Amino acid sequence: MKKAVVGILLAVLVIGGVYLIFHKTPKSTTTASSISSNAPAVNNAVLVTKTNSSIGQYLTDPNGNTLYTYAADSSGVSNCMGSCLTAWPAYQDKGSTTSLPAGVSTIKRTDNGQIQYTYYGMPLYYFAGDSSGQVTGNGVQNFQVAKPSASSSSQSSSTPATSTPSSTSSTPSNSSSSGNPY
Repeated sequence: MKKAVVGILLAVLVIGGVYLIFHKTPKSTTTASSISSNAPAVNNAVLVTKTNSSIGQYLTDPNGNTLYTYAADSSGVSNCMGSCLTAWPAYQDKGSTTSLPAGVSTIKRTDNGQIQYTYYGMPLYYFAGDSSGQVTGNGVQNFQVAKPSASSSSQSSSTPATSTPSSTSSTPSNSSSSGNPY
């Protein structure tokens, strides 16, 4: 009886080993878009990661409209006002967002009271010259395509994140070295 039990156990081990050898889990494949950046993709209700062959990964709104950041801004403060805001409309929170994804927060603009989305503190804008899927504003007038952060995550935070910009912000000065017409 002991020999029969040992024989059955040995048969099960051999069959199990053969099964594991021939039924391996498929290896993941790597595509050009998955190796274009070390930053994880951002895909949530506010931001989506897209890939462009010349600039790599960049952020859009859920409708595919490219988002930009402005070099004259600082964390939580928008310095794009007046004619700048006409050419570079703010990405506004038009709903009642109760839970924002990680890295996404909002600021209340000091010039017009609009609620503007930020990504890791930097205000986000559209370029008036873009259509959905275009990235024609990259490098124009100190604006750069918003890129996913290496610390980004697609998980949502449990509480809304908001910040209020400094009331001392003003329209940035015209600088001939920066090419900033605002």
